[in-house]
This record gives sequence, structure tokens and C-alpha cells, in this order.
Amino acid sequence: MSKINVNTVEPEGATTTLVLGASGDTVDIPSGATLDVTGATVTGLSAGKVLQVVQGTYATQTSTTGTTYVTTGLSASITPSSTSNKILVFGYINAFYCYGGAPAGGYIALYRDSSSIVEPAGWSYSASTTGIISSMTFNTLDSPSSTSSLTYEVYFRRTHGSTVVVQDAGVSSYMTLMEIEA
Repeated sequence: MSKINVNTVEPEGATTTLVLGASGDTVDIPSGATLDVTGATVTGLSAGKVLQVVQGTYATQTSTTGTTYVTTGLSASITPSSTSNKILVFGYINAFYCYGGAPAGGYIALYRDSSSIVEPAGWSYSASTTGIISSMTFNTLDSPSSTSSLTYEVYFRRTHGSTVVVQDAGVSSYMTLMEIEA
């Protein structure tokens, strides 16, 4: 094995492409080394990488007697770096309590910047008796086509019975947002 120590390597002549290795070769960047591409254009990398992760938590009990959506208070904000990237949203509501009738129930929905993006299909809870407490999980993949700051918020409403309550006071529910490279 040979070793060359230089500070700069540039292509020869009029070409602007520098080739490292030949087809089928492996170019190895040793562990601990840094590949700095600041200001460079990088092409040919596969997509689907997680670029950033943010999380929101909320621990205040909230209730509604209405059949129109109101906020649970659970939200998180993220600013995508490209309009083609997606936002993976998942979360957990520690308690969803329905009472005042049999059956008793309600829905949750995910909103982005005050507009509903996920309707309640599969995001509901109902019980044949009143007073049942259950936790709820949710997830979706959003394509916001934006590089502006986006706020995702969980809303809920009553479907049956008289009241729906979310969250046990003092125990946090959470929502995690991941920017996925397109």
C-alpha cells in the first residue's frame, strides 16, 4: 500500500471532474475523519435520511362537550429545509376519557397551521359504557411542500356521550416530528 501526503488535489487540464478509484472500488473515509461539504453541491446520495427531530409535550388535562374540534394543547413546530421533504408525525396521548352516555366517544385529528391534514379515520375512541379511559397513539407522513415554520397540533371532539377529556393532569402526552429527506 502506498501513501501520498498532499494538501490539495485538482483535476488536470480542462476537465472539472476528479475521479477517486475505478468502478467497483471502495473509497473509505476512516472513522473519526470529517468529510466537510460546506458550500458544495452533493449529488447521487440516497434519500430518506432523517434531517431533524423535534418533540412537543403537554401535560394539562383538557375537556370538551362540543362536536367541533378544539385543541388538546399538544403541539410541535418544525421548519423543513426543502419543499420536497416530508414530515413524519407520531405521538401519544396518555389518556382519552369519554363519559356521559353509553356509548361515549370522541375523535382526534392532526392539524398543520390551523388546517386539518388528518381526519379521524382510525383516530377515534368509543366505548359501550361510560367512563372508559384509554391511551391513544397516532402517526402520519405529511408532504407540506414548504420551507416555512410549520406547527402541528392535535385537536379532539366528542362524538357520543356528553364529555371527552384528554390527558391525565401531570402526565405528559407527546408528539414527535421528523423531517425526512426526499
